[in-house]
Amino acid sequence: MKQISSAASLLLLSIIMLGMSNASFSDDDKHGFFSRILSSGKTPGVAPITNPQYLEECGSCHFPYQPGLLPARSWRRVMADLEDHFGESSELPPEDATKLTDYLVKNAADYANYKRSKKIMRSLHPHQTPKRVSETPYFIKEHHELSRKMVQNNPKVGLISKCQACHTRAEEGSFSEREILIPGFGGWDD
Repeated sequence: MKQISSAASLLLLSIIMLGMSNASFSDDDKHGFFSRILSSGKTPGVAPITNPQYLEECGSCHFPYQPGLLPARSWRRVMADLEDHFGESSELPPEDATKLTDYLVKNAADYANYKRSKKIMRSLHPHQTPKRVSETPYFIKEHHELSRKMVQNNPKVGLISKCQACHTRAEEGSFSEREILIPGFGGWDD
């Protein structure tokens, strides 16, 4: 059994080394998705954002939530109501709204092969269509122990929806408990 494990390990290492030798990392891409995955040794919980238009349009006002944090039906609902986007007008030209909706739907939790996306989908009832990530049962379960002092009354957090305030690698799609630093409280130890 050890020989099989050693052989499998050697094969995996060879594949990784071959991929690294064929990859070219420019200075502009040194913080790219592929190099972060190789350096961390693990995949993120949800797929990182790959659409520059989404980052520009949505990320200019709030944390750009990864499509894998909600099901496709939720993204359709969010994008169908941009004139009243959580109390603000976020209307876009129809062709831009269509492109962004397509991106969000194609990469939504129900089509993603990432562990947190799968957990989010398992937590939802088949017809449940949350409009906010914070409305999903999975999110609620994962954040129920946080006190008001840690979030709402914390001037560096303020809102539970500010993922990047505590999740140090949220922009990369990683929401691991080991990477949580709550401002003024430190790391999270569940």
